[in-house]
Amino acid sequence: MPKPKPAIERIAFVASDVPEAQQALAKLSAQYEGVDPRKASAIVALGGDGFMLQTLHRFMNDGIPIYGMNRGSVGFLMNEYAEESLRERLNAAEISRIRPLSMVAYDAAGKAHKALAINEVSLFREAYQAAKLQVTVDGKVRLEELICDGVLVATPAGSTAYNLSAYGPILPINTPLLALTPISPFRPRRWRGALLPNRAHISITVHEPDKRPVSAVADHAETRHVVRVEIEEARSVDLFMMFDPGHSLDERILAEQFRF
Repeated sequence: MPKPKPAIERIAFVASDVPEAQQALAKLSAQYEGVDPRKASAIVALGGDGFMLQTLHRFMNDGIPIYGMNRGSVGFLMNEYAEESLRERLNAAEISRIRPLSMVAYDAAGKAHKALAINEVSLFREAYQAAKLQVTVDGKVRLEELICDGVLVATPAGSTAYNLSAYGPILPINTPLLALTPISPFRPRRWRGALLPNRAHISITVHEPDKRPVSAVADHAETRHVVRVEIEEARSVDLFMMFDPGHSLDERILAEQFRF
C-alpha cells in the first residue's frame, strides 16, 4: 500500500504587493493562524503566476510544498481563491514535482554566473544585429551557426510559457524531455527546434560576441554580454506544487494543447 500523505497542520502565507493579495494575506493569516514559512507543512502563495515563480525560487531548497491561490491575472500555476475549507483543500491537493534548469553563463571576462530556472533559460540578442550561436549537445556540435534573435531551453513546467509563444512544443509535466526552441530564426530558416532528453548537457557559444552581444536569462536572472552558456537539469533540486484534484499541473498542460 502507498504510504499515506502526512496531514498538513502548519500553514504559512506569502503574498504579492497587489492590494487583493495583501487583503487575502491579512484575512487568511488571522483565520488559519499562519506560521513562519520555514516551519510550515505547506506554503500558500497569494498572487499571480509571476509571484508563484518568485515563491518557488525563494524556497527552492526547502522541500516545502507550495499551493498557489490566484490573486493576479492569468493564474495558470494557481488554484482558485477561496477562504473556506483551506486546510481540507490542502490535505486533498495533488502534488506535482518539478525540477529546474541549471544555467552557468560565462561573460567576456571569463566570469561564471550561476542561476536556476523553473520555466526556461533564454539567450537574446542585445542590439540590432541578429545573434550567431553555436549549439552543442552532450559534447557534439548540432548546429554550427544559428542566426536568430535568440534561443531558449524550456522545462515541461515552462513549456506553456515563453516557449509556447515562440512556437515551441508543449511537454507533458512528467515527460523526461527539454524543449530547445529558436526565437525568430533566420538561418537555418526551416529549423524549428528540437526535443532533448532531460539528462542532456546543452552548451551554446556566441559567435562574434563583441559585434553581436547576447544576454542569458534564467527566469528573471539576467547576465549580459555572455560568450558561452551551459544548461542542464538541476537533478539535485526538487520543487513541489500543490493543485486541487482534477486541476493538477499535468492536466492543465495537457488541456493547453487543445486550446485555440
